Amino acid sequence: MRAPHYRRTRERARGHKRLFALQDTTYLNYTHHPATKGLGPIGTAQQKLSGLVMHTALLMSEQGLPLGLTSQAIWARPPKRPRRGSEARRKLPLEAKESAKWLQALQQTRAVVPPEAQLITIGDRESDLFALFEQARTLEVDLLVRAAQNRSVCAPEVGRLWAVMGRQAVCGQLQVLVAARQGKPRRQALVSVRFAPVRLQAPRHLRKTMGAISLYAVLVQEEAPPPDSTPLCWLLLTTVSVHNFAEAVERIRWYGLRWQIEVYHKVLKSGCCVEKAQLAHVERLLPYLALLSIIAWRLFWMTLLARHAPEASCTLVLAAHEWRALYAFHHRTQQVPARPPTVGQVVLWIARLGGFLARKNDGPPGVTVLWRGWQRLSDIAAAWLAFHPS
Repeated sequence: MRAPHYRRTRERARGHKRLFALQDTTYLNYTHHPATKGLGPIGTAQQKLSGLVMHTALLMSEQGLPLGLTSQAIWARPPKRPRRGSEARRKLPLEAKESAKWLQALQQTRAVVPPEAQLITIGDRESDLFALFEQARTLEVDLLVRAAQNRSVCAPEVGRLWAVMGRQAVCGQLQVLVAARQGKPRRQALVSVRFAPVRLQAPRHLRKTMGAISLYAVLVQEEAPPPDSTPLCWLLLTTVSVHNFAEAVERIRWYGLRWQIEVYHKVLKSGCCVEKAQLAHVERLLPYLALLSIIAWRLFWMTLLARHAPEASCTLVLAAHEWRALYAFHHRTQQVPARPPTVGQVVLWIARLGGFLARKNDGPPGVTVLWRGWQRLSDIAAAWLAFHPS
């Protein structure tokens, strides 16, 4: 089901010199529907939640436009598995661990993205895997991940990663907007930026098969946070060279794109409401989730395209019968223009089908109203085809 979408993602990616593959894992909670068979545990043992694990790679342009999915895996965890950090889990080969999802998605993404484009995979702290850096070197792609492990540095300085980076000179400062969280209002944070080339040793259990890897590290740290506030601290590791403050800031900006896949998962859950499905078995749930994942991307893409290129032709996002049906329904006419309307116009009309009021002080429509409008448009377009078979 995803294969045609991957092919179209590749077509949309052509012509871009640099592309970002945002990888992330989310959990689909179906605890409220215990009749569904084949689910697995999610969350902690104390929470006793059941559902599915979804790992997705979303391709993003340098301008922040989602071009499509390049990889997606959905599975149910076994009822019992080795505890994180246990000796039994440590002895498992990487292929038997859940963390293999990062390597599999990287390999699948490399197969989708045109070879002439620079591919940079971005991941959160969970993606700080030495094997992932090794695979990126083998596939000749780039990585940008947030460090989680305090690894051993063997050159040009010797020591642990955080200590080595803390000894580097500050190359500049940035103002960062911190979003509101846990009852605290949003604020502006002043962070210092440090960078350095580092050569990281492989973990002890991998040193027989993997050598040290040369990377660049960028430390973003808030020196004087307000009282009762957790200071910002990002330590980024990347295969892309960093030689000055401007390049360090660019890498930080790239990592800021990672939030877009969090938004995509929100579209999937809050907009498309996939967790409300009440199918009897996981085998029925999996194709449903595959289809809704593509629809969620399309809604997300339309929303951002309407903001990036509102004057573009709507044929980028709608088939001919869809935009004609939408125009006729919105204008209460059977006469449709020869020239298609713009993306900005059709997105607004779809949102109005979903209940968007489009008042003077309203912002741009969100994904939830677009999802509701899209469902109505599907019926309207089907009726249009029935009465206009030509």
